[in-house]
Amino acid sequence: MKRESKKNKLTQEDISRYTRNFWKFLIGIVVCAVLFLASVRMGFFGQLPSFEDLENPRSNLASEILTDDHKVLGTYYVHNRSNVKYSELSPHLVNALIATEDKRFYSHSGIDYSRTITAIFYTLFGNKQGGSTITQQLALNLFSERREQNKVKRVMQKFQEWITAVRLERNYTKEEIIMMYFNTVDFGAYNTYGIKSAARTYFDTTPDQLTLDQAAVLVAMLKGTFRYSPIRFPERSLLRRNQVLINMHDENFLSSEELATAKEKPLGLKLRISNYGEGLAPYFRAVLKEEIKREFQRLSITKPDGSPYDLDKDGLRIYTPINYSMQQYAEDAQKEWMQTLQNEFDKQWKRRDAFAGENVKLLETGMKRSDRYRMLKSDGLSEEEIKKAFHTKERMTLFTWKGNIDTVMTPMDSIKYNKLLLRNAMMAMEPQTGHIKAWVGGINFEHFKYDQVKLGTRQVGSTAKPFTYAVAIDNGYSPCFTVPNHQRTYGNWTPRGTVQGGDPITLKNALKYSQNFASAYVINEVSASSVAALTKRMGITSNVPSYPSIALGAYEASVFDMVGAYSAFVNHGTWIEPTMILRVEDKNGTSIYEKAPKVVKALNGESAYIMVDILKSVVDGGTGSRLRRKEYGGLTYPMGGKTGTTNDNSDAWFIGITPELVAGVWTGAEDRGISFSNMQYGQGAAAALPVFGLFMKRVYGDKDLKYSKEDFALPPGGMTREMDCSKYSKFDGITEDPPLDDDRLGF
Repeated sequence: MKRESKKNKLTQEDISRYTRNFWKFLIGIVVCAVLFLASVRMGFFGQLPSFEDLENPRSNLASEILTDDHKVLGTYYVHNRSNVKYSELSPHLVNALIATEDKRFYSHSGIDYSRTITAIFYTLFGNKQGGSTITQQLALNLFSERREQNKVKRVMQKFQEWITAVRLERNYTKEEIIMMYFNTVDFGAYNTYGIKSAARTYFDTTPDQLTLDQAAVLVAMLKGTFRYSPIRFPERSLLRRNQVLINMHDENFLSSEELATAKEKPLGLKLRISNYGEGLAPYFRAVLKEEIKREFQRLSITKPDGSPYDLDKDGLRIYTPINYSMQQYAEDAQKEWMQTLQNEFDKQWKRRDAFAGENVKLLETGMKRSDRYRMLKSDGLSEEEIKKAFHTKERMTLFTWKGNIDTVMTPMDSIKYNKLLLRNAMMAMEPQTGHIKAWVGGINFEHFKYDQVKLGTRQVGSTAKPFTYAVAIDNGYSPCFTVPNHQRTYGNWTPRGTVQGGDPITLKNALKYSQNFASAYVINEVSASSVAALTKRMGITSNVPSYPSIALGAYEASVFDMVGAYSAFVNHGTWIEPTMILRVEDKNGTSIYEKAPKVVKALNGESAYIMVDILKSVVDGGTGSRLRRKEYGGLTYPMGGKTGTTNDNSDAWFIGITPELVAGVWTGAEDRGISFSNMQYGQGAAAALPVFGLFMKRVYGDKDLKYSKEDFALPPGGMTREMDCSKYSKFDGITEDPPLDDDRLGF
């Protein structure tokens, strides 16, 4: 035994050898670890963010569209994310995050070693726990596309996070890291990224206004946005929220009384889901986006590196003149009247086939214009197969004024249904500034995305008549000048119409009662080319041919252009380009674009004021007099306007003017071949005017808007021309001396 014990005893040489080997092994591990970390740092296992990336971390930031009172009208985004400053975060948010995600946040430098070792220990024994600090999670959010699912790749990614986290701690303060974390975190449903978007989506508030229990709900979601979604799993979300509150209590952020009170509160969600089609002014936002792109391209506005701005990713702030309340009033006015009008329209078509005769072509046209047709065509289906598909029933969602309905019908029947829906568009702007205050491009953006304010043009009818009379007035004719008011033939053109207001008739009354015969006579006297030229000067961008029939509106124009043109009458003859954008700032608040609208002196100031006076008479006893009736707004303040109705009641218009606001309304079906069968509901005074009246009633009823209820202002320098017809003798209704003859005077 002694001999064996002696043999097993380590010699000094053995100890020295084992010691050397141990240190070699340990040093080897350290060297390998250093080399491994160095290789990770150098990007051998995947690119790490550069110093520039750390200084300017990239994330997809939503661009915000702001109203004139700085409310968010909507956003453009890939990720619905907007940044906030640390000072804009509720203290409850910060405390909840630290208590739940990283208790030693203020004492570590990016990596919490004790927590990491503990997490590894628990994971090895089957109790998986997270060991990432807030800074590590920020590194993942900022510089990784996703959390790797492969275990080996995830380990490599973890090392990258550690290195990036340490570098982030060296570049930013703790407050900045908290701020960046909240700005980049994904809150799951409804494409909600960042705390600002989350606060608005789940509680319709801002991050600084989040209450204790609301902050706890949002922080609770960070453990799993799907699993702890307050929408999908409210009970599970409530339990997790209460655990966050307990964590805050354990870290001395809450007293026992505050904890007990907060735990008793319900989730209290106030959902406000954001997408392009929901919220106010979706048509405006869609057109605005393309307008900004065109302006940036025209002016070569780019980022400092020369690359183009991306509205969906670069976090721009777009300031518009739209007023939040007025936009809501416009949409409400449309909905209120169009429901009534659609009911009457349905009654007229209930016992008639809208697609008989020539209208049968509308169905084939509608089919070939549809997305469904294009998709089936791209899939290689023949025309016969496509037609069969359009006559096969399937589930679909239809628009109604009472909300969407789910039904089963053929795609062809859905085309018939949609073509029998009346469309409506409206725009309001301030004539003195060009600022657009409200824009309603259609009846429902989800179902009908085509904008009818600027992109769509329709025949303008009698709303074109003021341009003809303005040329006459600007050439010295008095509003009291009389003209024939019976049917005549001019070359190969014989206009149709009815006689109201007498024959002969004054220019003022001719426009007041919208007389076709008198208007045709006037344009024949002043020349169609002069009227076309003035019409273009007043901002009509569509084709206006030099034909006499333009006096009766035989051309197409947009609501956008018509409102701008009428604004020139109110603005003493000066046309100001309707303005959609005021300015655009980048994500740092630096202005990169400011709108400078075009300004054109289109008409003499006195002539413009005379036209305003005539347009006032249209409302005070003329074709627009319904505005004074209660059911159409009951408006008693000074205002004017012009109705317009095209052949077969296909298009109904009303352009209304007030001293500080001009608004235009158009109503009609998608196709001109489908319309009201009579003037009772199909004329401009019935189908378009009421929307203006209901809108202005709301505007004048809002004390915060403060639009003038006084009369229209005289032009600078006052008036030198007489507008009171009682002061003219029988023969002096004209103030200058164009050539006269008996026919011109109406005798």
